[in-house]
Amino acid sequence: MHEPNYDVVIIGGGVAGLSAAIYTGRLMLKTIIITEKPGGTIILTNDIANYPGFRNITGIELFQKLEQHAKDYNIETINKKATRIERCAEGCLKVFTGDEHYHTRTIIIATGTEWRKLNVPGEEEFTTKGVHYCALCDGPFYKDKIVAVIGGSDSAAKEALLLAGYAKEVYIIYRKEKIRPEPINLKRVRDNPKIKIINNTNVKEIKGDEKVKSVILDRPYNGKTEFRLDALFIEIGHIPLSQLAKDTGIELNEKSEIIIDKDSKTNLKGIYAAGDIADTRFKQAITGVGEAVKAAYSAYHFINRTELICLCNDED
Repeated sequence: MHEPNYDVVIIGGGVAGLSAAIYTGRLMLKTIIITEKPGGTIILTNDIANYPGFRNITGIELFQKLEQHAKDYNIETINKKATRIERCAEGCLKVFTGDEHYHTRTIIIATGTEWRKLNVPGEEEFTTKGVHYCALCDGPFYKDKIVAVIGGSDSAAKEALLLAGYAKEVYIIYRKEKIRPEPINLKRVRDNPKIKIINNTNVKEIKGDEKVKSVILDRPYNGKTEFRLDALFIEIGHIPLSQLAKDTGIELNEKSEIIIDKDSKTNLKGIYAAGDIADTRFKQAITGVGEAVKAAYSAYHFINRTELICLCNDED
């Protein structure tokens, strides 16, 4: 028998994961972050203007500030993928990263999401060759070119606005009648002479040779269904990275998000979730931080109520 190595294992190193670590550190819980992609998707966001305390900050700057804050509490971090979770005989947990594993009393899952694909012919073939998912990363390559963004959300509008700083023309292609960004970004889109909106239209195919040359639309635009452009940026939402949770027996909703209660608890004792992976209505950095703080306090109270002596066999 032995004590678990950690009080908390946090799976995910984005805004929610780091925020959870800051609070578990303040609560003097021995904590390790296991993250495959430090920073998560927010580091690819150029313009954050709705995070309290910062009138404007980039995603990478926000991540770096949280990372530095977490280091004040001696938080360990390993850059690996968590592949499996097991519960031991007396209730403590093991988190595996391939052949290695970490004993813990509690787990906070903050694995976030990945970009949703369009799933049309040519998308995979021309990925990084004119098909992109991040304007901040790849927009500068299309100075004075013609580009399009697929999507109608606030994120799609912000991508278009960012691309307008480089490209000659920017088109937003959206399958419904009206795009639905926040009012301030809708106004910015409408006021920008470089940006045009193509409504009620889907992209059926992406064509090119070595790079993207055009897309095929499901209805004519200016009399033609083939629309010539140099790049296509896809911004149609995200897919929860919840396979690990599903394999562990954590309850998910119909969108494959982890179901949590008001204290960020899942259906399994000692396991919590926060951020975009959770089944909360609003997906914002600040709401993920709030869920992470609640997860940290829930883990703290669970640990103080429960004496776990691990009977796991390290040779398993």
